[in-house]
Amino acid sequence: MNDAHHPNGAAAVAPPALSEREKNVIIAGVLLSMLLAALDQTIVAPAMPTIGHALGHADYLPWIVTGYLLTATAMAPLYGKISDIYGRRTTIFAAIAIFLVGSLINALAPNMPTLIAGRLVQGLGGGGLFALTQTVIGDLVPPRERARYAAWISGTWAVASIAGPLLGGAFAEHLHWSLIFWINIPLGFVVVAIINRPLKKLPLPSRAHSIDAAGAALLVAATSVLLLALNWGGSRYAWLSLAILGLLALSALLWTAFAVRLRRAAEPLISLEVLADPVVRCGTLAIFLVQAANVGLSVYIPLYVQSFHGLSAADAGFTMVGILMGTVFGAVASGRTIPKAVHYKWIALAGALFSVLCLSILAFFAGQTSLPVFELLIFCVGFGTGMTFPVTTVSVQNAVDQAHLGVATGVLTFLRSLGGALGVAILGAIALGNGLPLVGEAVEASETGSLPATAFTYIFVACASSMALSLVLFHLMPERPLRGSVRDEPPVSME
Repeated sequence: MNDAHHPNGAAAVAPPALSEREKNVIIAGVLLSMLLAALDQTIVAPAMPTIGHALGHADYLPWIVTGYLLTATAMAPLYGKISDIYGRRTTIFAAIAIFLVGSLINALAPNMPTLIAGRLVQGLGGGGLFALTQTVIGDLVPPRERARYAAWISGTWAVASIAGPLLGGAFAEHLHWSLIFWINIPLGFVVVAIINRPLKKLPLPSRAHSIDAAGAALLVAATSVLLLALNWGGSRYAWLSLAILGLLALSALLWTAFAVRLRRAAEPLISLEVLADPVVRCGTLAIFLVQAANVGLSVYIPLYVQSFHGLSAADAGFTMVGILMGTVFGAVASGRTIPKAVHYKWIALAGALFSVLCLSILAFFAGQTSLPVFELLIFCVGFGTGMTFPVTTVSVQNAVDQAHLGVATGVLTFLRSLGGALGVAILGAIALGNGLPLVGEAVEASETGSLPATAFTYIFVACASSMALSLVLFHLMPERPLRGSVRDEPPVSME
């Protein structure tokens, strides 16, 4: 992948090497683009009542969040393949352009259907920004050093999780809700200005590829239908209703068709060689489970502190800082340790085990911990999960050759997002089955009295079980020596 190619197929001289300053500029730029996409997952929620009042059709408000989640998750693995074919610069600029077009539609939306359509378009671009950030960093930084940058990615998510709700609430209350989307336009142009010139030095693919359109359509359809079932189950429809069962059956059928397509396509959307690799298989499934526990737990932390510590809904949101900062510090500690460690996989094993122990303590003492102790425990849970993220990213990217880097990273991003959605759905089913309200009903529930501690016990046990399964997968994941250079060493052969 060192040689650029001309339209006539002839190989060209490789572009000049990037300086360290140019690498840092690119990394800063792609992290800013990722921050844009992450903010749009969190900035909208506080403004939803205002948007509903301004545009009407308040019953469609959940689609503002769901629409973005659907397209962003479904597109992540597709962007990986596209970037492997057309190069990172072209693909990331396309993702930014789509994201900004969606932002413009949202900012000018005269009614709710137009706003939902804009959110769908935004997700089409946002899904690419999530996947391509890690892929571009993988192009620039040797696997042995790459873990250090995982802390930056975790920090980006933490900033989005804290700043998003604050900005969204401030814009909606004091200015105008459309500023939530207008702000993306200048920031998007700043990103393009930052990374435009240095990205030209990234090499282009050295051989021709093609995109399996049928496989891409099946993947997007299967993911979208599954996410619809997970979002509607237990809220809009009962889990055993005909609508949810029908969606799950349709999703299973589409996933089966996608699996068949992967085997029959001349050049499948996701290389079977990549999927067959035990590092990729175990690593992506492990992070799926980690994110299911992490995101699912985050949803119910505010409800817990409202019920057992008497906090208001606004104050309860600030308790999320504990688990977010824990995740960042865990990723920083892991990223700094990996380059020095001989057996770096043990970092992920230690992190997963630490989270299991802390979640078990939360389950055993549910409803009995003081607020400082609870904050300390969720910080420790976040620290443990944060330790697993750099190990997983580096292991998966190190396991494939440069030609498959985009695909492998896209699959990792896809399963990480899907794990979060599944975790929320499963914990929602547990909550409803044990007397807890849905997340949107948390304020009303906390005002009517204390919620049952046993329900939170089951939630913490479910999260601990998910982390325990990830621990098994990390143990099964082969540990390969980390390459010290992305371009000077031969590709790692598949097992």
